[in-house]
Amino acid sequence: MWFDPVYFLFLSPALVLMIIAQAMVQGRFRKYSQVGTSSGLTGAEVAREILRANGILNVKVEEVSGFLSDHYDPISRTLRLSPGVYHGRSQAAVGIAAHECGHAIQHAQGYALLALRSALVPAVQVGSWIWMPLLFLGFFLGTMNLIMLGIVAFSAIVVFQLITLPVEFDASRRALVQIQQLGIVRGNEVVGARKVLTAAALTYVAAALQSVLTLLYFLMRAGLLGGRRD
Repeated sequence: MWFDPVYFLFLSPALVLMIIAQAMVQGRFRKYSQVGTSSGLTGAEVAREILRANGILNVKVEEVSGFLSDHYDPISRTLRLSPGVYHGRSQAAVGIAAHECGHAIQHAQGYALLALRSALVPAVQVGSWIWMPLLFLGFFLGTMNLIMLGIVAFSAIVVFQLITLPVEFDASRRALVQIQQLGIVRGNEVVGARKVLTAAALTYVAAALQSVLTLLYFLMRAGLLGGRRD
């Protein structure tokens, strides 16, 4: 199964979409990181302003190394921004910083899907370690019980990525509302932020599609979907 051309055929739509999404993210970030806003705020300043406006005073804003490595850590309540976003005064930096603030707002308001995604993290961590050995041994030995355990372990990853989609879309929606309501961007200045966030959302769609198609392939090879196992 590990060299099955059908596997790559199954995944080809997701792989193509991922390539397109990554190119869009990098291209749009480069373009709109050159376009400023009338507020002139850096990404770090935008993040602190949004957090303050929403009464979130227990979240730290820190710089983290890497390109577009921005994320919100709900455990330590820390919003980490990559150098280009932390120091950037562009529409792209504003959009990404605001998006991460969207997650902090979700956390503060008890957004159910974010809580569910966080609760799934332990299962996903275990699943990511064991699904491949279980499937390999299951198919190699012809043991259906091992195959099913591997599929269940991989399914945790699929569920996590599917739940991630509405969480990310909601964070972007909140971000765009915040930067306009607080006057961080004005008029057409929101365009760059929206386009960068749209491209970033597409990467999550591609990742979710890849995991779903991979699961369908495993089910097919196990004889549980559309045919017999060989």
